[in-house]
Amino acid sequence: MSNYTDKVGNRLNALLEKNYDAEKGYKKAAENAKHIGLKNFFNKKAQERYDFGYELKTEIKSFGQPTEKDGSLTGKAHRAWMDVKAALSSDNDESMLEEAIRGEKAAIAEYEEVLGEVGLPLNTKNMLFNQKNHIQQELNTIKRLEDLK
Repeated sequence: MSNYTDKVGNRLNALLEKNYDAEKGYKKAAENAKHIGLKNFFNKKAQERYDFGYELKTEIKSFGQPTEKDGSLTGKAHRAWMDVKAALSSDNDESMLEEAIRGEKAAIAEYEEVLGEVGLPLNTKNMLFNQKNHIQQELNTIKRLEDLK
């Protein structure tokens, strides 16, 4: 049973790390966005990912596993790239939306991979399914925002 718990804990910690990265990325996008509506949208997305992280931390702790404390090095590098791109881009808001789309697509793929795990507890599976579906719905919103540009 401990291997199972370790495996589930590790997979959920990987998602937790990605949510930390997304939260920080959306905060960075909000800082770089010029349009106030877009700033508000990115701040809302950062809060959403914070909430997802909290749910994941609670679930991980329910398995008696330690939780990740920070985002990944890849996420830090990505945020630095967003700053450079924002400084060089003539349409900062559009480039932030493009990065958000790319990130959300990657998040959906990661959630689907974890959801494909055999033997996830039902409550864990339901939480992950709900988070993934919310990300998918928000991806559609981001795509519509990009079309308005």
